[in-house]
Amino acid sequence: MALEKGIASLVEAFIAAGRPSSRDQHIDDRRAGYIASAVLAGETETRVRVEDITLEGMHFRVVSPPTADGLLPTLIYYHGGCFVSGGFTTHDNQLRQLAMFSGCRVIAVQYRLAPEHTFPAAHDDAEQGVMIIHRHAEQLGVDASRITLAGDSAGGHLALVTALRLKAAGTWQPAQLILIYPMLDATASMASYASNGEDYIITRDTLLSGYEMYLAATPATHPDASPLWREDFHGLPPVHILTAEFDPLRDEGEVLYRRLTEQGVESSCQRYLGGIPGFFQLGYRLACGIARTITAAGAYSSSLPPSSYEPKGFAGSTM
Repeated sequence: MALEKGIASLVEAFIAAGRPSSRDQHIDDRRAGYIASAVLAGETETRVRVEDITLEGMHFRVVSPPTADGLLPTLIYYHGGCFVSGGFTTHDNQLRQLAMFSGCRVIAVQYRLAPEHTFPAAHDDAEQGVMIIHRHAEQLGVDASRITLAGDSAGGHLALVTALRLKAAGTWQPAQLILIYPMLDATASMASYASNGEDYIITRDTLLSGYEMYLAATPATHPDASPLWREDFHGLPPVHILTAEFDPLRDEGEVLYRRLTEQGVESSCQRYLGGIPGFFQLGYRLACGIARTITAAGAYSSSLPPSSYEPKGFAGSTM
């Protein structure tokens, strides 16, 4: 499928500029560029309630639907950014839209970033953050029996590994996982790294340089660095994966679906045709589509408008 018109213009501009490499950027410039890209999310959703809080030394952003009272089903969200950038600012409108259109409370976790903090800092923060939220569930208005772990790119990676750590600890498990084009294979072994790795703004170099800064001396084959190849998925809650047609990460998300299914995990996978890396941050309709995935999978209440974007391509049963 061809790129959507607006996305195509972004890609054309990137190619015309000579496909600038993230490796040539200072980390501060890379982070500033990511923050600047937040404007692509469109008009800010203002009907929700937003509060930044600190609990047990960690920072969270809590976004609640406008009429939210009492204990609500909750989406715990880990932002993307290749382990080196991103935060509440880059994902603010997506968090707002998810809360508005899913009817869930959304709590974003701020984890430490590389190169200042290397592996396993982000993984440990992701696990610690969800445990803090669980411990303070009543205070936060969280229905602890209906928690979804979700994230995009590096955040999808962290959501999956956090669920695996919770399962291994034998304490509690989330109701489901939503993984939006997750980074899963630090060895970059999938064919889509070659076919989609040069032209679509978030390139092979962007992804691998993030891994390199974060992993430092940790081998790319470490099970928490490349969770795609793990053999301990059995016992996870349902997992829902979203991929994009022109994303270097496309194949590993879809291989994860197959591996989860082989290990007995209830799973689904949807490919967004015409999508590029980072498509979740390109507008309202996509957030609505993901909110629909959340509400359909979790049987949560929803206020999605009838004109919401619907993903194209395949569902898990047709892969």
